[in-house]
Amino acid sequence: MDLYSINEKIEYLDNILKELGDSLDLPSLEKDIEEMEKKTMAEGFWDDSSKAQSLFDELKIKKEKVEKLQEIDEELEEVKVLIEMVQEEDTTEYDKDINKSLKSIEKKLDEFKIETMLSGEYDKNNAVFCINSGAGGTEAQDWTEMLLRMYVRWMDDHGYSHEITDYNRDTEGGIKSVTLLVKGYNAYGYLKSEKGVHRLVRISPFDTNKKRHTSFASVDVYPEIDNHEGIEIDSNDLRIDTYRASGAGGQHVNTTDSAVRITHIPTGVTVQCQSERSQISNRETAMGMLKARLITIKEEENREKIEDIQGQYNKISWGSQIRSYVFHPYTLVKDHRTNFEVGNAEKVMDGEIDDFINEYLKMKAIEQKNN
Repeated sequence: MDLYSINEKIEYLDNILKELGDSLDLPSLEKDIEEMEKKTMAEGFWDDSSKAQSLFDELKIKKEKVEKLQEIDEELEEVKVLIEMVQEEDTTEYDKDINKSLKSIEKKLDEFKIETMLSGEYDKNNAVFCINSGAGGTEAQDWTEMLLRMYVRWMDDHGYSHEITDYNRDTEGGIKSVTLLVKGYNAYGYLKSEKGVHRLVRISPFDTNKKRHTSFASVDVYPEIDNHEGIEIDSNDLRIDTYRASGAGGQHVNTTDSAVRITHIPTGVTVQCQSERSQISNRETAMGMLKARLITIKEEENREKIEDIQGQYNKISWGSQIRSYVFHPYTLVKDHRTNFEVGNAEKVMDGEIDDFINEYLKMKAIEQKNN
């Protein structure tokens, strides 16, 4: 083991750890935690349960950040102790342990550093996550179902809960479109990296001639925004349709037209909700989704008001292809924005997409720094 290189690595990791502590303003963070814990003990704290729960959620997030830093710091100290033992005993017994620990620490620091990059106004919010099949019938719809499975596995692995708010399955197979509400801290911050067109190249299981096919599906992501006060949308700009809801298995949720589709006519933006049995509840949820979508477009377009948004925003352009998934004649998944690629497509389809998300967030952080 090259002790000089190892000590250089430890110094490098120490510096990153210090930078993270400084960027989080650790003393201020610990003070906030202390003050918030006092509030939870105050008389009448639970009188407003919604406000109390919000404070508890914020407290949990702050404590987790401090605990992560402390955990990494302790791991680094343990490695330093092992290195001292190696130097004193002149042994190679701990070489593998030291190298393994340093790789683990570096990965944790890298992930934590990326988490601190999520500083956008809505990054911490829940996410509304939509997948729509492209042209190609059953082939594209099957690809949409594969993507849904991939993302659900990623959500489960990272502790995010999700509920399907709209599900449009084709009778012949596959999914035409699906919308999920993904709940958890930084859900939007991470998943916004997946917005765009996803392209699949494979030997089609639906082609008896075993020819290679290309399929497309688009992903759209926007934050769930709780506070819509002051956001006005002209009712004359809306078209509201109702239809019979059906569940993810194709079964009828009920026998009334409880599902709601709202279209914002000036922009072409359409949202749908069928998760509740009540048409009123579905309409309220859909309206909240629409406002959140329009707010996101307003910010992306640098418009002063929602009324200033014009043009069609109903679909992600098929020219905005962000990633290719090749299953034949070789296996490769490549992100065209960052040029990051992985040869094991099977692992990616099992939900291992962290590297793609992280590379995108790093790229955006560099762009913001340069601007």
